[in-house]
Amino acid sequence: MEAMRILTVGDCAVSVEFGQEISLEINHKVMALKMVLEREPIRGIVELIPTYCSLLIQYDPMDLRYGQLREKLYTLVNQLDEVEMPPKQVVEIPVAYGGEYGPDLGEVARAHNISEEEVIKLHSEPEYPIYMLGFVAGFPYLGGMNKAIASPRKKSPRLKIEAGSVGIAGEQTGIYSVESPGGWQIIGRTPLKLYDVNRNEPVLLKAGQYIKFKPITKEEFRAMENEHKGN
Repeated sequence: MEAMRILTVGDCAVSVEFGQEISLEINHKVMALKMVLEREPIRGIVELIPTYCSLLIQYDPMDLRYGQLREKLYTLVNQLDEVEMPPKQVVEIPVAYGGEYGPDLGEVARAHNISEEEVIKLHSEPEYPIYMLGFVAGFPYLGGMNKAIASPRKKSPRLKIEAGSVGIAGEQTGIYSVESPGGWQIIGRTPLKLYDVNRNEPVLLKAGQYIKFKPITKEEFRAMENEHKGN
């Protein structure tokens, strides 16, 4: 793994970078530093934003000087190997695959010369680490998808993709947290709301968690959707 670097981002943020590749080893370092800073807060730090390979730290320069922060971070980074991480937290995401909820499932299956059922099996087997959230509020960037169902983005992106849509783009899979345009191959949809401004915690998922997709029927989807509408 590459040596850690601290990069300035404007005059009130730094990025603590642990490498340049997407890997669980690097991301665990990112999440370990975030956890330490949450457990033992440093006065002046305003927000912590994890990414694939780095932790963005926003701070108030009136409370915390850059040199002080840099010194504290180097001390903490040297202790990360001793940090005991919490047990893996897996969030189950129910998904209705195919049909009106996954219009591209057949296309993905045909591209790999396998059945739609095999695509569903391969897609729902792994526990996917959430490396980061971004793009739009609550959108999870996941790792760990089986390369056997890797599929290119659509040549002509859709102008509207429903919130909750589960898609594949290259070797990645993800969930559209809000309605938006997009070019991912849509293979299913979850009735869960990944982002809801009316909840106490609007964003359902967190970086560092894992996702396990659970295939459900279209009848189960509609029942769960109606249940969530009533909340």
